[in-house]
Amino acid sequence: MNILETYIVPPLEGPIRLSDLRAGTFSLIVSRKAFTKLIKANLVHVNNNLSTTATPLLGGEIITVYRDQTSSNKPSITLPLEVIFEDQHLAIIHKPPGIEVSGNKRYTIANALSNSLTKSNQEDALKRPEPIHRLDYPTSGCLLIGKTSSSVMKLNKSFQEKKIDKVYYAITIGNQKSSGTIKSNLEGKSSISHFEVIDTVASIKYEALNLVKLIPETGRKHQLRKHLAAIQCPIMGDIKYGNPLHTGQGNGLYLHGYSLEFTHPHTGLLISKTIQLPKKFTRIFKQIRL
Repeated sequence: MNILETYIVPPLEGPIRLSDLRAGTFSLIVSRKAFTKLIKANLVHVNNNLSTTATPLLGGEIITVYRDQTSSNKPSITLPLEVIFEDQHLAIIHKPPGIEVSGNKRYTIANALSNSLTKSNQEDALKRPEPIHRLDYPTSGCLLIGKTSSSVMKLNKSFQEKKIDKVYYAITIGNQKSSGTIKSNLEGKSSISHFEVIDTVASIKYEALNLVKLIPETGRKHQLRKHLAAIQCPIMGDIKYGNPLHTGQGNGLYLHGYSLEFTHPHTGLLISKTIQLPKKFTRIFKQIRL
């Protein structure tokens, strides 16, 4: 196995678990989640011994991380992805609906990024750029991509510290109040979403259709979809959490990641990018100009 990186643990005040090493300990491992994944793949040794996430560290240990050869075996595919913003550190692309961001499938956004983006000239450039967050399979919109190890690490930290602002738009079904905040426990954690109804049209089939601006304060799986279903105003086309008969005439889920705004982790400049609503939205709300 090829060594990716080594690290000597400094003196500690008390014992800690291997998996509890802080993010940023390794220059080429972008997050604690990524480090835990390497441990579970038997790619991390402590003092030349195979380790587990619970391996205790007292200080002075030599940690050796081996390169994950499976990542180089992942396929690279070509997809017609629209690049909204790109520099040497990061990119924002328009994720189309009907494709997974990542996973074990061949046709994913992650597998298309190396062919869609210009390779970074930075020393810590990634061979395969990495999505920083996720959009559901049926959701379209802004997707943030890291092109270097340091950018991925810093952008992940910005997400954890809620320093990246995301705005979504959805079309919901039913009589929905003009604005509000939805709070619930999802995945055993607190979740918060804010909503504002921008416009409403009457509907014989649905009673009312609403164009809704959504700002998630947290990022749980399917959070916006679950929250809107919980107030009896599910997103049109959401056959998982809404009425399976309300398919939106086969046009998929009416949920769109409209904008991203954050401070660039390397330049310090404010990055603010939007992707206008899909045509399936504007066919219903013809006069809307965001």
